[in-house]
Amino acid sequence: MRGWTIPLGRWMGVEIRVHAFFPLLGLVCLGLSASDGFLRGLGLFAAMTAAVVVREIARLMVAAWQGLKLRAILVLPIGGLFAYANPESQEAANQGAGQFTLAMAGPLANLATAALLAAVFLGASGSIRLFAQPWISSGYLLRSVMWMQAGLGILHLVPAYPLDCGRLLRSHFARHHGSAPAGRAAMGLGQVLALGAMVGGWLLHSPWMVIAGFFIMIGAQVEDQGVFFQSVVDTVHMREVMLTDFSTLSPSDTLADALVRCVHSLQEDFPVVRGPQLVGIVSRQRIVDALRNDGNGYVQSVMSRAFQVARPEDTLGTTIRRITAGRGLSLIPVTESGRVVGIVSVQNLMSSMSLLAEQRRIERQESSE
Repeated sequence: MRGWTIPLGRWMGVEIRVHAFFPLLGLVCLGLSASDGFLRGLGLFAAMTAAVVVREIARLMVAAWQGLKLRAILVLPIGGLFAYANPESQEAANQGAGQFTLAMAGPLANLATAALLAAVFLGASGSIRLFAQPWISSGYLLRSVMWMQAGLGILHLVPAYPLDCGRLLRSHFARHHGSAPAGRAAMGLGQVLALGAMVGGWLLHSPWMVIAGFFIMIGAQVEDQGVFFQSVVDTVHMREVMLTDFSTLSPSDTLADALVRCVHSLQEDFPVVRGPQLVGIVSRQRIVDALRNDGNGYVQSVMSRAFQVARPEDTLGTTIRRITAGRGLSLIPVTESGRVVGIVSVQNLMSSMSLLAEQRRIERQESSE
């Protein structure tokens, strides 16, 4: 989720990120509103943002009601993409009645909001022509606010992945044909419909159809990458990527001695062991800072006792979620029968994964010969 995104902090423990193209769309709104003025262009962008906010609040409420644990949300102009904090939430969100409820929450919220706004506008002033063309224009902001809500709700009833109905269609395919073929079919159908929307918008001189098609393509690619990454990390085990050649420190080592060990090691973080027992973790930077500020001491005084461990049979996906959940956590020792047999760090993880991918490619080539 972190590529081409802007962090907006955390809300109720959930990381919120906005795709970089979302604020750029504000410039598009200003361009479309050049003849009506700067403020009306901002108003048009605010109407679009409000539709996305209504949709995502409804989905968050349904997710909380279902007990789903979210890790992050990536917000696009067509809505948000959820990243779940654990496999149980991921599975519950993609199966059964829970999936249908979550899929329908966004469209229903947008359509209900549009109906409420229409009733309010007509009741307050009967002169507002809600069905006059153009439906979305900076020159008619009240009408645009209503149709932005209705348009986003109707958009997600199109069976184009990763829109809500596209997700339901993919899930239906997966139950009958398997996950991988279903993913390819849903992705292909979504790309065709997105391309059709872009071409149709160009022919009909409708910039909003072009924008919708463009972001459907982006959303499909982001979602497909996430599904592929999840499928990979959940099949890789810690014994396959952990570092087995590593250094440890003792809590009774002096900081000066520990610094010497750091000089002769590429590790940024070190497990601290007393005999075979793991008692803490200390970073190279923590050792250097302590020596600079307080002089020589013992590793025990600066090591962190807040750490998590993994087992050799744990999947990489489980470990990544532990690293992500633990703020500032950069090292996870791998233990077996209470003894540290390996380490996994953010520093070496990408290198280990790329080498493992190359190893598996060579093994496949040898087995096919």
